[in-house]
Amino acid sequence: MKQISTIKTSDEDMDEYPEITQADFDRASYKVAGQVVNKEVWQQAVQTKLKKTKINITLDPDIVAYFKDKAGGRGYQTLINATLREAMNHHTLEDTLRKVLREELRHV
Repeated sequence: MKQISTIKTSDEDMDEYPEITQADFDRASYKVAGQVVNKEVWQQAVQTKLKKTKINITLDPDIVAYFKDKAGGRGYQTLINATLREAMNHHTLEDTLRKVLREELRHV
């Protein structure tokens, strides 16, 4: 394993940083894909991330650019995942079939 740093720190070095209090945590904002969210959404995103499967996927450049821009450059893959999850949860097969049938009936 590659060693990252050889710099040694001591307790004295840590004294220069203020102690983090509960009030600091209470004022903190939670972000998912670069957007501020409530604590529950953040916790769900953390749990989801821990269970993710790494894949390779090829996307059109404009799609990647859109999500990078929307996420502010970082977290765009998380945003793509959230978008896919939302589509999965909100667009059932039945809804899709209804939409297709309505479109086809308009052309008759």
